[in-house]
Amino acid sequence: MEPEILELESFLPYRLYRLADVVSREFSKIYRDRHGLTRPEWRTLSGLGQHGTMTATALGEQSAMHKTKVSRAVAELERRRWLTRTPDEHDRRVERLALTKAGLAAYREMVPLAKAFERELLERLSAEERAAIASGVAALEEALEEKS
Repeated sequence: MEPEILELESFLPYRLYRLADVVSREFSKIYRDRHGLTRPEWRTLSGLGQHGTMTATALGEQSAMHKTKVSRAVAELERRRWLTRTPDEHDRRVERLALTKAGLAAYREMVPLAKAFERELLERLSAEERAAIASGVAALEEALEEKS
């Protein structure tokens, strides 16, 4: 009996990973060219821009980044003076991270560019395809959330 073969090209987790990676690399050209940001730096900037003050742990959870990537991104954005660290008043081991005026300005400049990128990406699909992707992704997220 022949061993079973997994065809990666039709394996959904592999296809989703590849698609996410290609889309992320395409979008990264925008923030890299504009501000010289890496993916972790962009995720950190956008997380703080969206949510305001956060801890590094919360940033890692929100952005699905390992703590070392968060730490390096925070250090670089702090070096640029785009974010500040403030010790938590109740627990000195925890730092609250927040964007500075310069960091917030960079974030606000990037928001319309990010939305335009998403719009242009989705315009390649029909309305039915966009709806199917939105509902399919939501259903997968919900199913995996219930499982964990």
